[in-house]
Amino acid sequence: MLRRRLLSVLFALTVTALAFAPSIARAAPVKLTPGDFRLAEGAYSPVIAKLDALLKVTSVPAVLDSANRDAITGSGCKPGATNQVAAFCWESGDNATADWYPQGITSTADAYGNGQYEGRTAMFASWYYAGSGANKGVRVSFVDYADPAAPKYRHVLLVEPYTNASGQPDFRAVGVHAGGVFAYGYYLYVADTWGGFRAFDLRHIWQVATGDKDKIGRQSDGSYHAHDYAYALPQAQKFTASTTNGVAALRYSAASLDRTSTPDSVVVPEYGADGAGTRVVRFPIDYTDRKFSESADGYTHATEAYRVGIKSMQGATAIDGKFYASASAGSGARGSLYTFTATSGPTRHASALPIGNEDLSYRGPRNQLWTLTEYPGKRFVVAVDPKKF
Repeated sequence: MLRRRLLSVLFALTVTALAFAPSIARAAPVKLTPGDFRLAEGAYSPVIAKLDALLKVTSVPAVLDSANRDAITGSGCKPGATNQVAAFCWESGDNATADWYPQGITSTADAYGNGQYEGRTAMFASWYYAGSGANKGVRVSFVDYADPAAPKYRHVLLVEPYTNASGQPDFRAVGVHAGGVFAYGYYLYVADTWGGFRAFDLRHIWQVATGDKDKIGRQSDGSYHAHDYAYALPQAQKFTASTTNGVAALRYSAASLDRTSTPDSVVVPEYGADGAGTRVVRFPIDYTDRKFSESADGYTHATEAYRVGIKSMQGATAIDGKFYASASAGSGARGSLYTFTATSGPTRHASALPIGNEDLSYRGPRNQLWTLTEYPGKRFVVAVDPKKF
């Protein structure tokens, strides 16, 4: 009887170990020609200066000081990620809403190497609109993370400045999926799925009129609204994607900043439900002007590119030459974290992340690899220790 019980225990432990052990893909990443992937910088919006003259321009610290929502921590927020080191959850209304879906994650550690922006520690999360009526575009949660035990946050609407038919400076909602974001200096970059990147200038946050969720931009009385959000962050530039030599267009599904590379760089993963041919591409970025580094031909060319074949890849970043990729498994199963290098992997760490995991961001000063989840009622913002994978 004792022997039978021991065998049963050993069998159970073996099954459990196999369930949580990483599985290693047989094929190493396939190196592609990085120069075939490129970005072209567009002009800085001339409308921003005109709107600065009409609206109150405020700062990131001021937005954080005006935070009107309390994040949930502790026993009320349990993502259950493997090697978890930090987490918070949205308040109940944001956790449950089907109008907005969280996608991208970044922090002030991306913006500046000291981990702060104008003396403040913050997280930023992008949400795309999925509700009825007119497309309200993208909002970004500015999370005051000075006290990890009690984060507070406020949503800010992303807007695109333009000159309207009456010749007046105006702005409209930004209709992108916002699958990935990263801060770099005073820019907040947002992935534009088939377009490349849009850059939003954190030096020009406008305080606007509130009271009507349906109003956007300039109104007949000269006031400006942003779908009832108190602040609007303007798009300053576009960095338009293209490929050469017949290479298929890259899907900019997410994005992250790598401060551990030389020079700093941006990692772009490509989503594909079946994983067939999915790629991860790295672009150089210049700390002196906070823009993508151009070559002599006027384009920013990628410096690394791999075909990795990871199914449902939602985010990717790199730390000291090692890549990390998140992959979701729908609304009913936990997500996975993959690791690989230029010559080995990908290694799958199954069920390491909560259900509905999305973008990745590395908060270097705290050695925290962050992600967030999207499904209503199951929304977490969580960090793991990447060194343990």
